[in-house]
Amino acid sequence: MPIPSLLTPRILFLSLSLAVNALASLPPAVVATAPATPAVWSNPLVRHRADPWVCRDEDGRYLFTATAPEYDRIELRRADTLAGLGAAESVVIWRKPASGPASHHIWAPELHQIDGKWYVYFAAGRADAIWAIRIYVLECAAADPLAGPWVEKGRLVTHLDSFSLDATTFSHRGVRYLAWAQHDPAIGGNTNLYLAPLANPWTLGGAPVLLSKPDFAWETAGFRVNEGPAVLVRHGRVWLAYSASATDANYCLGLLSADENADLLDPSAWKKSPVPVLATSDSARVYGPGHNSFTTLPDGRDVLVYHARDYRDIAGDPLNNPDRHTRAAVLSWRPDGTPAFDFGP
Repeated sequence: MPIPSLLTPRILFLSLSLAVNALASLPPAVVATAPATPAVWSNPLVRHRADPWVCRDEDGRYLFTATAPEYDRIELRRADTLAGLGAAESVVIWRKPASGPASHHIWAPELHQIDGKWYVYFAAGRADAIWAIRIYVLECAAADPLAGPWVEKGRLVTHLDSFSLDATTFSHRGVRYLAWAQHDPAIGGNTNLYLAPLANPWTLGGAPVLLSKPDFAWETAGFRVNEGPAVLVRHGRVWLAYSASATDANYCLGLLSADENADLLDPSAWKKSPVPVLATSDSARVYGPGHNSFTTLPDGRDVLVYHARDYRDIAGDPLNNPDRHTRAAVLSWRPDGTPAFDFGP
């Protein structure tokens, strides 16, 4: 099936302008002007690492994990600054077994600290069924996640026994949630976004709800995909960024939001931007931006961390291409409380 044409720069500019107008209809918030201090890193931040996840430990240091291009292991690295992550030592905390559960396609790890322990959520297939992708969890009770040891908690079972991946977790108003992407045969397409409360870090504590499925043309280019959720609570709203379409230059970021006082398990509480908030740009030489996470700078500013290629055309299957690099950009906030996404330095 032919892949629809990519957005031209003029159409992209119009699309992002529409996004501003759509998001500006949300309830206003008072937002302080961000300091003008420039970012002190250069992009790519980390080369050959897709699906980046960055968080900070109690000492303010940056912890990083991402998909290794060999799809065979989970690594962590740590640095005092964002700029230092590229040269930081990578420590392998887990390798896939030769067979059985989680023995193929090790994708999109995320590191979270929950109730004094560390957890890694990741997706994996099986050596005998490589597309039987499911969500798995590792646990570390030690203070230093790079030192371990790490224990396999097994598969995180969802409401469907189907292709599922990109689990992330966040706590809001006393409830810990899991958001993830999953295929529903009754809906068709590839993956949708779901949300559910957690009973513990590896067990759902309630029925999942469908937050979003790919409907717009920019969510269905090549594949019908909503995946890679990442959550940020700011300025009276819960923001959920996600990725859409095929993992080539069509890949882009969409955005859902809900009032911070809403019932997050009520799908009607969530509003979707009708256009992508970050998409391929020839002028910026950023192609297929997506699968992001959020972190902060020491001065409190929010940072968008995402992956992209620096060229458009890919030879062969995009999944076999290692050139998705981690990038970072300061996430600024408009006076009405809506986020302004950028490609970064």
